Amino acid sequence: MMKKLEDIMEWGGLKRDIIFLILSGASLLFSIFGYSPFSFDMAWVAIILCGIPIIMEAVIGLVTAFDIKADVLVSIALIASIIIGEDFAAGEIAFIMQLGALLEDLTVAKARAGIEKLVHLTPRTARRISGTSEEIIPAEDVHVGDLLRVLPGEAIPVDGVITSGETSVNQAVMTGESLPVDKRPGDEVSSGTVNQFGAFEMKASKVGEDSSIQRMIRLVQSADAGKAKIVSLADRWATWIVVIALTAAVLTWLISGEIIRAVTILVVFCPCALVLATPTAIMAAIGNATKHGFLVREGDALERLAAVKKITFDKTGTLTYGTPQVTAVVSYLKDLSWGNLYAYAASAELNSEHPLGKAIVHSYKEEMKNAPTAPEDFKMLPGRGVRALTDSHRVFAGNLELFAESDITLTEEMIGKAEIFLEKGCTVIYLAVDNRSAGFIALSDTLRQNAADTIDAVKACGVTPVLLTGDHENAAGHIARQLHISEMHANCLPEDKLIWIDSYEQQNQPVCMIGDGINDAPALKKACVGIAMGKIGSDIAVDAADIALVNDDIRELPHLLRLAKRMMTTIRLNLTFSMTLNFVAIILAITGILNPVVGALVHNAGSVLVIINSALLLRWKEKQKKR
Repeated sequence: MMKKLEDIMEWGGLKRDIIFLILSGASLLFSIFGYSPFSFDMAWVAIILCGIPIIMEAVIGLVTAFDIKADVLVSIALIASIIIGEDFAAGEIAFIMQLGALLEDLTVAKARAGIEKLVHLTPRTARRISGTSEEIIPAEDVHVGDLLRVLPGEAIPVDGVITSGETSVNQAVMTGESLPVDKRPGDEVSSGTVNQFGAFEMKASKVGEDSSIQRMIRLVQSADAGKAKIVSLADRWATWIVVIALTAAVLTWLISGEIIRAVTILVVFCPCALVLATPTAIMAAIGNATKHGFLVREGDALERLAAVKKITFDKTGTLTYGTPQVTAVVSYLKDLSWGNLYAYAASAELNSEHPLGKAIVHSYKEEMKNAPTAPEDFKMLPGRGVRALTDSHRVFAGNLELFAESDITLTEEMIGKAEIFLEKGCTVIYLAVDNRSAGFIALSDTLRQNAADTIDAVKACGVTPVLLTGDHENAAGHIARQLHISEMHANCLPEDKLIWIDSYEQQNQPVCMIGDGINDAPALKKACVGIAMGKIGSDIAVDAADIALVNDDIRELPHLLRLAKRMMTTIRLNLTFSMTLNFVAIILAITGILNPVVGALVHNAGSVLVIINSALLLRWKEKQKKR
């Protein structure tokens, strides 16, 4: 029976709330002017229709969980007003409550497509090798020990170990790293990651529900289910309000013998202003946040954000731009300037599909204001680098393995200099010209503008920043030192991020997670508040988050933190004012000074003042302190 009632209450959503708001508004107008366009009393019909959902909510809460909310007192006041013929008081109660319900529903986002998109990332087919033949089979039919072939551009169907072939794999789904990782026989690969270049063969080790992508889906689902929803302050106070109001009404009736005084108490103590206190402030704060580039997708996200103690930042794409850039060109040949070496490297990489090669070409064009010369005899060597002929010079660009197999010796001085850049988290591309080691190019991800100022402002808000990234220790440590972030956790897989967030929250330190990648989706779901980079972030990350940063400008993050705290201050002020007004009005009702109509007007005025106070949040911005 209760299940059927709950299903009925879900019908219509926002459309239902709008219909009932119009009906209750009409009933209020008819009651004021004593007019009905019909042969029957339209005001009473409208009041009864609008009162039904309020009463049903109260009944469902009481019966299913003995949950005494504001709806209980509202229902009693509504029924009592109807019984004694106070149609204005009843209409006013119904209108205010429907307005509150509409505002509350408007703040709740229901689009949750992240898990579905993750499912679509799951590879559907695999190439299984049997002897000399190859067959394409459904990915779910792969068994542990099967030998599979993965071609360039294909998603890896299951977890496994490479048995032959060399390639580079884009692991952004799992780690968030922007650069592909070189793989060779003996290296592990994960399902859902993408083979970039060379074909390879692998032996399946984890399949079906045990594969990495399926574990990711379960992490997102479990994180969402485990996130506790906050209970509004109005609902926490509702039990005491109901008890006080009912006790006062019953005692007044017994002592005075006048039921009109008891009904007046119920009307003036009806928590309309209390119900409006939270949703009006939230709506105004969401409007303010929108002007500053934040799309708030969950109604209570700002309430939760006001309570956070730590903000965990992903590195790549969040604190940095997520694209490598050339930071140094070092030449060790006296007859070759760094500019000429840079030009040879850009020419050799011109036809490369590797992100590092593209980054060298892009940086060369930006810095030198010139296009590199087209190479001849270009050859890409997966997992090692490139080789090309440019301006009649044989140029090698790649890693140490490329130089070893080409019998090119690097000097101790060059290796030592390169180590300095590696310790800073840079990626180093070694260069050789005509079989002589010539130098190297260092590339690194670059910090977002004002990232350091943003971190300082976050600290000023009383929140501790934490770097939580899938990148390796050197790159993460270098960024943390630049931003003066003292807490850092590197080499984090999606489940590792969940573990860290859970450990903080177990210590009563609510966490706000900020990320952009698919690998951040479980953490964004698990955290008390998840904020996704909306412009460069994946759709899955945005769907998993409570808030999206539309223009990726993290400079506005401190404003959002301060706005959330200001919103909670406004809510508490609204609640305190509405409760004080109610207590004053109840004293006047007990003494008989107020009747139901005047009482309704008084507490309606309180609702208006609450709305006006909340509306001030629309343009709120903390004033800059004078230095």
